[in-house]
Amino acid sequence: MSVENQMLNKTVSPMKIIYSMLACVAISFFIFSCDDEKGNEEQLALSGKVISHSECKNFGSNSTRLTSGSSSSCVDYRFDAAAKKLFIKHINAGFNCCPDSLYCAVKMSNDTIIIKEFESKSLCKCNCLYDLDIGIEGVRPQKYVIKFIEPYCGDQEQIVFGVDFSSQTEGSYCVKRNHYPWHDARL
Repeated sequence: MSVENQMLNKTVSPMKIIYSMLACVAISFFIFSCDDEKGNEEQLALSGKVISHSECKNFGSNSTRLTSGSSSSCVDYRFDAAAKKLFIKHINAGFNCCPDSLYCAVKMSNDTIIIKEFESKSLCKCNCLYDLDIGIEGVRPQKYVIKFIEPYCGDQEQIVFGVDFSSQTEGSYCVKRNHYPWHDARL
């Protein structure tokens, strides 16, 4: 019998093929699932909330009358590297005049910290501006993009800016606003 005929007569058992395929799938699953878990751990470690907020800064009241900077929405930030905390003051955040409560949701998407602001109810037929103090835990000294999603921003410029907490721990960023509640045509 020739060598070629001997090789043709040798067949690999179907069970060996199945076991080999299962081993490859298991190894691939293990390798890729380890990478995904590392990414999820970083995203799950980030949390944030509204710590406090001002009263409604409306256009007519003497007690909390708007200042000259009411045509902008600004963010002042300070990063505490030792505590891994980011402190943000969102100045002139637009909400309903009677929101019941103000809160936010914070999440990571790649290198972007997304802060989505909410009100629990819209009890009045007016809007006004508030200053929100937001605390975010689990932040590391690295580069990020910070993005706010505001309920009354509409088609105006969003608050989106880059920071590098490895070299700069505080700063400010502002955008111009020209629609109600940032601008009142009566003034």
